[in-house]
Amino acid sequence: MTIRVLLTDDDALVRAGLALILGGSADIEVVGEAANGQEAVRRVRDGGVDLVLMDIRMPVMDGIAATAAIRATPSPPKVIVLTTFDADEYVVRALAAGANGFLLKDTPPADIVDAITRVVAGEPMLSPAITEQLIRQVTDAVPDTLTVRAVERVACLTDREREVAIAVGRGSSNAEIAVALHMSVATVKAHISHLFTKLDATNRVQVAIAMHEAGLL
Repeated sequence: MTIRVLLTDDDALVRAGLALILGGSADIEVVGEAANGQEAVRRVRDGGVDLVLMDIRMPVMDGIAATAAIRATPSPPKVIVLTTFDADEYVVRALAAGANGFLLKDTPPADIVDAITRVVAGEPMLSPAITEQLIRQVTDAVPDTLTVRAVERVACLTDREREVAIAVGRGSSNAEIAVALHMSVATVKAHISHLFTKLDATNRVQVAIAMHEAGLL
């Protein structure tokens, strides 16, 4: 099924570049463009959007507020936030707002197409570079007590769960983990669900942070 994408960025050149990139995929159709978050929310409410590529810094309504508004709509589309390293402080806020993935604006075209496909299929997507930056920000000032707590939480994992958690922390997709660890994607998803419970995590970044704090990344 064709994935219907809405491009949201206040820079017309960025939107044109993204449209050109996505136009080369037979599985993706750009169904609209928005120059700010308010326009994006309005377009999503009109229906027919499966995924929004969302800039963060925009006039009228920024990408954080727009993401929260879009994810609050009935049967909301997925949202992938486009970011740059100087906007990292917004990434955690975007996660809280319900974003399903993050991409750097200089991500190679093929990786953008792959990320869209993966997120629509239900797999959260975090650029490994962004994951690394987030881990560094969160753990730079981590007190020893949090490190001890992380070690205690990781100790309750099975060997297989620990292997999956390390792979998640390195930014591997479910499919990549399945191949590397010789298991089905369904089994990988089951392990990740157990990881969320045992590590008290709600997303893959928190799993990565726990593994980093425990000294396993």
